[in-house]
Amino acid sequence: MAKEVDVYIKLQVKGGQANPAPPIGPALGSKGVNIMEFCKRFNAQTQEQMGKVLPVIIQVYKDKTFDFVIKTPPAAIQLFEAAKLQPGQGSAEPNRKKVGSVTWEQVKAIAENKMPDLNCFTVESAMKMVAGTARSMGITVEGTPPWA
Repeated sequence: MAKEVDVYIKLQVKGGQANPAPPIGPALGSKGVNIMEFCKRFNAQTQEQMGKVLPVIIQVYKDKTFDFVIKTPPAAIQLFEAAKLQPGQGSAEPNRKKVGSVTWEQVKAIAENKMPDLNCFTVESAMKMVAGTARSMGITVEGTPPWA
């Protein structure tokens, strides 16, 4: 018989750098989960993505055991890396003040990386979603879109 899920916890943690400090400790401790076990398992699975921000969804069961799923890094973080900007340096006025630029090839690479986590069926629609994220951050996409 399948275990009964008690709660889902969504966190964003840097790969290979999970520790019991906030936000992980309080989020898991309040649900009765073994924090150090999560940190060890998460760090072991994310050694190759050291330092990248990774969303993780933790399923906590009624018996306080847990499983977790690691998602791909957020599109915004990947766009910052592609535009060679520090995270958090988006534009305060994205419609007027641009802070960087990326090419359609970079947008395609990000879209292909994010495909498992996006709710779209084609790479073109994923590229449009990533381009929209870039536009809302004040990053311009240079060149002509491949579908134009």
